[in-house]
Amino acid sequence: MVPGKDSSRLHLFYEKLDSIVLCRKSKVNVLHIGGSHVQADFFSNQVRLNMDSLNLDMKTSRGVIFPFSVAKTNNPTNYKVKYKGQWKHARNVSRKLDMRLGMTGIAVTTKDSIAEISVFLNPTDSTKRWQFDQLRLLGYAEEGHVVPRLKLDSVHFLDGVYDSLSSSYLYDMPEPTDSFTVVFQQQDSLFHSFTVNGFLPMNEEDGIVYHSIGVNGASVPSYLRCEDFERDLNLIKPDLVIFGIGINDASGKNFSDSMFVSNYGRLIEHIEAISPNCAFIFVTNNDSYRRIRRGRYQVNRNGLKARAAFYRLAEKHKGGVWDLFEIMGGLQSMAKWERASLAKKDKIHFTKDGYALVGDMFYNALINSYLRKD
Repeated sequence: MVPGKDSSRLHLFYEKLDSIVLCRKSKVNVLHIGGSHVQADFFSNQVRLNMDSLNLDMKTSRGVIFPFSVAKTNNPTNYKVKYKGQWKHARNVSRKLDMRLGMTGIAVTTKDSIAEISVFLNPTDSTKRWQFDQLRLLGYAEEGHVVPRLKLDSVHFLDGVYDSLSSSYLYDMPEPTDSFTVVFQQQDSLFHSFTVNGFLPMNEEDGIVYHSIGVNGASVPSYLRCEDFERDLNLIKPDLVIFGIGINDASGKNFSDSMFVSNYGRLIEHIEAISPNCAFIFVTNNDSYRRIRRGRYQVNRNGLKARAAFYRLAEKHKGGVWDLFEIMGGLQSMAKWERASLAKKDKIHFTKDGYALVGDMFYNALINSYLRKD
């Protein structure tokens, strides 16, 4: 981890970590935001699990989630989603947006009277680590004619309290749980739409809460298109933001590093409007290749320009840099990772083992920086 000349914000974040590690109190919110590297949630979840080890007996909540399966795209394997009914979706990478997007950068909408979404936070964990006693549904109904209700069993339902300022519904669970099912009750026979932007399972436990937000193909401008980004961000007020956006910005031949830095500046302004003292860590792009035709790839030299841009961003915004590009071995190193079964054949993404390794290395760098108080 390379801190900038002014690392006061990182120090403030480390002081908050002290409250948890040393004093066993306080709550810290971390937000990891990116594209497909984060949507798959292998990298980010590895960091989440490592940071959760600092919580010890404090059983904090899982962090914000989105039901990607409903949008017919890859869902993280660490939580399971089932659904019924017909749904449409919108992503912040789409040319035309017919839904309002918020912090998650993706939404699903339905008019189907049988529509429902079920989420299971611990599909393979017998310890049921992730529990919550409150659930916030981020979403909105067309003209208020649809009511989202939690289905407790075949005959019992739970109504939430609607908050117009955050456009969300808050449910107090009858007891701690690790799963939920939400149904969408039409108030008349005209079949109005309801749009879901995400879910926030919560509890009152102190500790580190690790939120991850990613959309396949997303660039920095993709998140700038989310008109309700600030409104939703206010629900978590991050103490640290880990930026992993950039691989898609630098994928084209006409990559402008100055525009890249400018767009990041605009996104950071939105975050600082909600969390003025938020700390930032920039993860440089991994080395990658462009596909020029079937079976033929060309090294993407924009990785060098993007790497330098991330260092400028860290200096300008009082953040730190985790130089994944250099750690991998620099230009053309992705081919070596592929040969070691740590990267996929597309020469952009990592394998599950590769992401786990990257997550462990990032966590170790963060903790070493914390212990040194860089």
